[in-house]
Amino acid sequence: MEAVPDMEEVYRLYFSPVYKYALALTGDEALAEELTQETFFRSLTAIRDFRGDCQLRVWLCQIARNLYISRCRAEKRFALETEMGDGGIEEAFADRDMARRLHIRLHALEEPYKEVFTLRVFGELPFAEIAQLFGKSESWARVTYFRARQKLKEGLA
Repeated sequence: MEAVPDMEEVYRLYFSPVYKYALALTGDEALAEELTQETFFRSLTAIRDFRGDCQLRVWLCQIARNLYISRCRAEKRFALETEMGDGGIEEAFADRDMARRLHIRLHALEEPYKEVFTLRVFGELPFAEIAQLFGKSESWARVTYFRARQKLKEGLA
């Protein structure tokens, strides 16, 4: 069994290259520093799984890249959910008059749009579960939900 590297030494040796890599990915110094810190935090728990298939620096940069991709996906998801204003179409259901109009529009939607939208908004199901219910891909569930939102928005204009 191989010895686990001293994380203080790893941090000292690789902070700069990982930070520079994160900076190249993000173009933002603060975000690059945050990603670098999170990378080393994650590596603390995963260092025992490091198999040595690549250089330690490369492994750390892979962690940073995965963290960055996850962050971008989360931001994109947030942007999609709030594109209609502060709370999006889902929060429009909170306003009584708007809710009534939206329910009328929702009831008139053809399937599968109506069911996918209902499962996502009212059932709060993740896209993966919605896809599983329909025997389709997660991408299909996302696209169908997006199209349902578009159809609801068109009826309110």
